[in-house]
Amino acid sequence: MHKKSVRGRILLLVTFTLLSLAFILPSLPVWTSLPAGVKSVLPSGAISLGLDLRGGISITLQVMEEKAISGTLEEIAAGLSEKGAKPQISGMTLSVPVESPAKKKEIVDYLASRAPFLEKKSEDGGRLVFDLSPAEATRIRTHAMTQAIEVIRNRIDQFGVSEPVIEPQGRDRILIQLPGVTDPERAMALIGRTARLEFKLADDSTDPGLFLSGKTPPPPGDEILYGAAPPKSGSTRIPYLLKSAPLMGGDTISDARVAFGQFNEPYVSLTFNSAGAKLFDRITKDHVKERLAIVLDRTVYSAPVIQEEISGGQAQITGSFSMKEAKDLAIVLRSGALPAPVRILQNVTVGPSLGKDSIRAGLHATLIALLLVLVFMAVYYRFSGIVADFALLLNMLFLLGAMAALHATLTLPGIAGVILTVGMGVDSNVLIFERIREELRAGKPVRSSIDSGYDKAFLTIVDSHVTTLITAVILFIFGTGPIKGFAVTLTVGIAINLFTSLAGTRIVFDLLSRRSKIDRLSI
Repeated sequence: MHKKSVRGRILLLVTFTLLSLAFILPSLPVWTSLPAGVKSVLPSGAISLGLDLRGGISITLQVMEEKAISGTLEEIAAGLSEKGAKPQISGMTLSVPVESPAKKKEIVDYLASRAPFLEKKSEDGGRLVFDLSPAEATRIRTHAMTQAIEVIRNRIDQFGVSEPVIEPQGRDRILIQLPGVTDPERAMALIGRTARLEFKLADDSTDPGLFLSGKTPPPPGDEILYGAAPPKSGSTRIPYLLKSAPLMGGDTISDARVAFGQFNEPYVSLTFNSAGAKLFDRITKDHVKERLAIVLDRTVYSAPVIQEEISGGQAQITGSFSMKEAKDLAIVLRSGALPAPVRILQNVTVGPSLGKDSIRAGLHATLIALLLVLVFMAVYYRFSGIVADFALLLNMLFLLGAMAALHATLTLPGIAGVILTVGMGVDSNVLIFERIREELRAGKPVRSSIDSGYDKAFLTIVDSHVTTLITAVILFIFGTGPIKGFAVTLTVGIAINLFTSLAGTRIVFDLLSRRSKIDRLSI
């Protein structure tokens, strides 16, 4: 064995050991007592605990994709209404009455430029009928799912949950796991809120109370929406008569922050992007002395009178907010609106006591398994078994260090993966030692027996690890939640075990043979 080869492997082993210790330190109790200067030069990410160990909530949502489709058609219908048409929507069909050939041409030209994905179905009795193309319907559904996941992820990141699981389940469902969340109701309200923001003009020509009974419909183009009543008003909500067509939406918002008024009451300050700032400027200029209602998810938060043109791209949402409510409102506005409403199909809260019991049981099982294996190897293979124990401990150290470096989440199945890795490490060393024993029984010298033992066991060990790796990769791709945690632990453990079993233990034998000629081997 060349000296440079041994030195290189020793250097690699020492480097991996030091790196593993550095990454593991933040997960150990001693981390809190280290000086700030030491912490600043070391990695700060600790091993995160999964939902089954730390506690938290698991939510399964269903994205109402058909609402996304109807929303697309409603936007087209709103544009037609501005041109004096009276469109009607039924499922994925849009019908528009036409009064003259000129009006028909105007509608057809508008739809050809605004909604080329609408397919003309028929023209009957002065009414144009269009269907949404199947390809566009599929695109809207796929986009709704993708955008919903992205919006929910942005909200959760700003909510401050570490290592959340957010992944699709089938065509229209999303699995969300939030470890460590102690306020599940707040989290669910934040996640499931549509957050559709609209600015609508109030119609103050008529008292909205006239239409509350439902016997008299609101004027054409108007609708009744409600907002929270002021404290001590004796009512829970107040009605507003608003123009149905919004003047602008929340898609023009670039930022939303919590600010404080002159009496230290929290409100949400909105900042528009360049296009939104110009639009808001024009709206406030054209509607001075009129009331502009700020509507979120069909609830009126405020309806102030526009006193003058407002430039600068700023607006405010005021109300009787608590600090927590204002923060959550800013989060959902900043992260964007969901493309379609979501429905909670399943909501499971996992208590932290289960996590503590699982951690304790898992640690006990791992330590007992490790101790029994160490004793067995030392007794059965004597000195060589002690060398294998050294490699096994390195295997555990490297595995935990790699998980901390990769910010992997440790789950209960992940602990099972650690135990399985211990078993595979032992199996690899047993294969090597048995091959060495066969060579020694055949009368070969010790040095030659060691080399032959490693060489003959090499392919068998690689084959077993590769087949297990394929299984781990499949589990990672198709598994969810804790199953992925098991797959991650197993994959990292396989790679590390290959190194420690084939290179780690051999370093010891190479060092011994370099210092003195070995006539006998304790194995």
